[in-house]
Amino acid sequence: MFFAQSPFERLRALLADVAPGAKPADLAVGNPQHPQPAFVGEVIARNIAGFGPYPPIGGTANFQRAVHDFIDRRYRLDGWFRETGALVPLNGSREGLFLAAVSARDLLQKTAPTILFANPFYQTYIAGAHGIGAEPVPMATSGGILPDWDSVPAGALDRAIAYYFGSPSNPEGHAATREDWHAVFDRAERHDFLIFADECYSEIYRADRPAPTGVLEAARERPETLPRIVVFNSLSKRSNLAGMRVGYLAGATATVAAIREFRNQAGPQVPTPLQEVAAAVYDDEDHVVANRALYDEKFADAERLLAPRFGSVTPQGGFFLWLDVEEDDEAAALRLWREAGVRCVPGSYLAATPKGGVNPGKGRLRLALVADAAVTRTALARIAEMFARAPAA
Repeated sequence: MFFAQSPFERLRALLADVAPGAKPADLAVGNPQHPQPAFVGEVIARNIAGFGPYPPIGGTANFQRAVHDFIDRRYRLDGWFRETGALVPLNGSREGLFLAAVSARDLLQKTAPTILFANPFYQTYIAGAHGIGAEPVPMATSGGILPDWDSVPAGALDRAIAYYFGSPSNPEGHAATREDWHAVFDRAERHDFLIFADECYSEIYRADRPAPTGVLEAARERPETLPRIVVFNSLSKRSNLAGMRVGYLAGATATVAAIREFRNQAGPQVPTPLQEVAAAVYDDEDHVVANRALYDEKFADAERLLAPRFGSVTPQGGFFLWLDVEEDDEAAALRLWREAGVRCVPGSYLAATPKGGVNPGKGRLRLALVADAAVTRTALARIAEMFARAPAA
């Protein structure tokens, strides 16, 4: 099961010959559009000479210091991970999510390996499985963030080498609790697989709710689980620097060393000036708080405009709406473009249809609230107006 065509290519084909019914508002791609930290250009300018030599594969001392400080501060680890773990910089978390599948295969050496992931899913997960010839196994959830383990054949669990687990999840916005993480640890120990904790949306959560629990917070309570855990994060969402392509991978020293060794041969280093920008950005929390406030404003508008039709639409984390439109999602996305000029992704494009099962994205639309407040508010008002009308016969 491998999707050669991305959901965005499928969406482009769906809408190709259809004119928008109003000035286009693109809520399809999760491309953050809030302001970048004001100091980014200054840091690059100060470090411009760093574009000359090859950068260190393990990251500069300042990058290492800043990310360890961030992890320690954010997850209240009191130096535990700094003493027991390791990290490396990435050219965006997508690179690491893909390459780590190779290391999982090499570390566990299982015959006919499988890779597990929640369904709906981020497309890089299934690409990681495809890249190493593993069987991808999408897992339905039971209304929250945890998968329905009993729906997966025991053999597929025993052959698993990795489980991609996003928190907050994309697109639903569910965030794992400590109890959820421990439940995943239990399964990983029982079936001997790695946990690929995708925490790219970890800093996008509602201001009136607790910050999502990170996997390392839970792992500190069970240090023996750390060798099974690989954490991925980036500055794309936290700091609106998706185009900079900088993130990190963290885990137990031996696990990270194995991934780093392969990446040293297969993956490019992160440019030194960009590592210096990352260090400055990870040291600053003010812009992150301001960023969350902008999302909260848009979710308040979404709640006001859409809740009368869809019920509460505000997720725990992330910046997506995951609307249950109670009709064919592809037809609904087409109608929303044709009648309201709003571009969004049919939910079924973001999920797999299990053998003999139902696509969990069926009847859903994913809308990214990444544009400015005025554009988003206008789009949300058009969505509310369109869904208040019955579809044309």
